Amino acid sequence: MDGNKLENFYKENLEERIMSYLAEVENISYERSLEIYYGSRLAKKIQEGREGIQYLDYKVLVDILKETEPELFY
Repeated sequence: MDGNKLENFYKENLEERIMSYLAEVENISYERSLEIYYGSRLAKKIQEGREGIQYLDYKVLVDILKETEPELFY
């Protein structure tokens, strides 16, 4: 598996963990967590690999999302 495929696989798994954990801690449906995550600036940063943010723990990323983009939760 080449580096790009491995990186994409890692990001897909990271996004899955973020959305599952977000649904769990916010007590919302998985579908709602998809809307929140994919509507966030965080998702774009992870997809673009900016600032190495994609290497943080998924729980930390959910905390960052909740802290920096609270408007998405209303």
